[in-house]
Amino acid sequence: MAMHAQNTIAAKQVTPKVPRVSGVGRLLIVVYGILALAATGRSVFQIIDRFREAPIAFTLSAVAAVVYIVATVALAVPGVAWYRVAWVTISFELAGVLIVGTVSLLAPAVLGLTSIDPFGRQATVWSVYGMGYLLVPLVLPVLGMLWLVRHRPAPAASAA
Repeated sequence: MAMHAQNTIAAKQVTPKVPRVSGVGRLLIVVYGILALAATGRSVFQIIDRFREAPIAFTLSAVAAVVYIVATVALAVPGVAWYRVAWVTISFELAGVLIVGTVSLLAPAVLGLTSIDPFGRQATVWSVYGMGYLLVPLVLPVLGMLWLVRHRPAPAASAA
């Protein structure tokens, strides 16, 4: 009986008091959703209208759009599996922003960009660390990771 009480106490300590999709979590999901729509629209337009100008950059914009869509869903849907998907997508997003942002500043030609102007015709969502989106792509994954750390799903009940 004492062991069961200890397990219950431990589970309560790990279980968040507030679900992931409440309060600030809702705001985080809304911002991810808006960024998913913006990145999707931008990448579709770039790919349809001028893919030959910068195929690598425009493909990266499409990848960013998919990452934002999956991250939005993963943050909104409860459960351990979606929690893990959220970690993977948000980690990938942060890596993408840092890598593409750095390359776009130091060697824009590698991405097929003719300039580093984030508002230019060839910029990607993650160019110059998301400057074209007011650095939201750089800040959002950090906030998402902090939110995930504070809202871990409850551990599965042990068979005792």
